[in-house]
Amino acid sequence: MLPLTLIRYMDKMRQLMASATSNGIIDQARSEGRTVLSEVEAKALLASAGIPVVEAKLATTADDAASIADDIGYPVALKIVSAQITHKSDVGGVVLNVENADAVRTAFGEITEAGTKADAKATIDGVSVQRMAEPGVEVITGMTMDPQFGPVLMFGLGGVLVEVLKDVAFRVVPITQRDANQMIHEIQGFPILEGHRGAEPSDVAALERLLVQLSEFIEAHPDIAELDLNPVFAYPKGAVAVDARIVLAEPN
Repeated sequence: MLPLTLIRYMDKMRQLMASATSNGIIDQARSEGRTVLSEVEAKALLASAGIPVVEAKLATTADDAASIADDIGYPVALKIVSAQITHKSDVGGVVLNVENADAVRTAFGEITEAGTKADAKATIDGVSVQRMAEPGVEVITGMTMDPQFGPVLMFGLGGVLVEVLKDVAFRVVPITQRDANQMIHEIQGFPILEGHRGAEPSDVAALERLLVQLSEFIEAHPDIAELDLNPVFAYPKGAVAVDARIVLAEPN
């Protein structure tokens, strides 16, 4: 067993490395006059805090995208990266289940062309490449800034269901594990997480940890104005965010 002093030192070093990563990403966006982080940046920021996300890597050329896909394994998802294009699917900026390098190169061209057609003035930074995650129960979590209460954390069923059913629970940050448990149990769709019609139950404890981690992350980054993880795939063991969006507060 490692000495307690060494364990504390290692924890402190991890915290310092995460802080350096966070500051670098946010400072880069600020220096470019951006308040919206790319998916690649948002996921790197979240991962530095230990929040489970499907890693996304930025490809600036078709060959670059193919090389990344070869490294991470197929099938992959490709998404356009542009500060001016927020609704990627609506403009043809997302291609899923790409199975090989040639298909990746083709998809890269189609995505960048679709982005240019959607907004000729948009700056296309490239395409994010990520491995397709195993499907699970889709949930959503995120944060908005309330003018009276400050950051408010949200949890509910994810995907299109959140827009249709609006079945969500809210808590003011910071939250405890007990708060997280209550949020999850409050939604009307909780029976889906319990394992509806013979399905395996989702890992509620993992979702609780995710909510508490997000609360701590939000407290540590007061310059974040909005945050969305949608969808988060909940599995019988564990949970992972497939897509992430972070918006910084406007500079004073």
